[in-house]
Amino acid sequence: MQLALHVPLAEDIQAVGAVLGSNAQGGDFIMLNGPLGAGKTTLTQGIARGMGVRTSVSSPTFVIAQIYRGSNLDLVHVDAYRLTSLEELDALDLDTTFDTALTVVEWGKGKTEVLSTDRLEIQISRPEGSDLGAEPADLYGDAPRELLLTSYGARSTELVEIIAQAAELQKLQLPPATTVE
Repeated sequence: MQLALHVPLAEDIQAVGAVLGSNAQGGDFIMLNGPLGAGKTTLTQGIARGMGVRTSVSSPTFVIAQIYRGSNLDLVHVDAYRLTSLEELDALDLDTTFDTALTVVEWGKGKTEVLSTDRLEIQISRPEGSDLGAEPADLYGDAPRELLLTSYGARSTELVEIIAQAAELQKLQLPPATTVE
């Protein structure tokens, strides 16, 4: 199942994340993809907020993986950008927390699909070459983004349905979502 969302502001990206985080279960796997400055960490911050994480969430670029304690569930936040082999991925020992935590991997496409057959992939697109997002200084600006949520498996489909329902019920103050079967 796929769901396309237009997210005009960073707070909207975080709102989507908060819905995901508040509905997360141990063993959930979310893979975030998109260019530099797309909003992968911003989405993860929203997920953390929805999970009740009280500490500040930052990009794990230089530490590769961080664990945050949530109210009922831990958040494992991974940056796979620098990973070049399955051995490096295996060295992170993600399997020790995978069933009991929510695992969110940035830059995971083509690298971390082996972690689970049931995963939610979110492609984040930001404007390029337009008035908003054309300059490098705009990378971290509040330019509108597009989120394409793609589920692989029953649990991730359930998460996409929860997001679609939240958008439809205006819990997320977003333009109408587009669902693609």
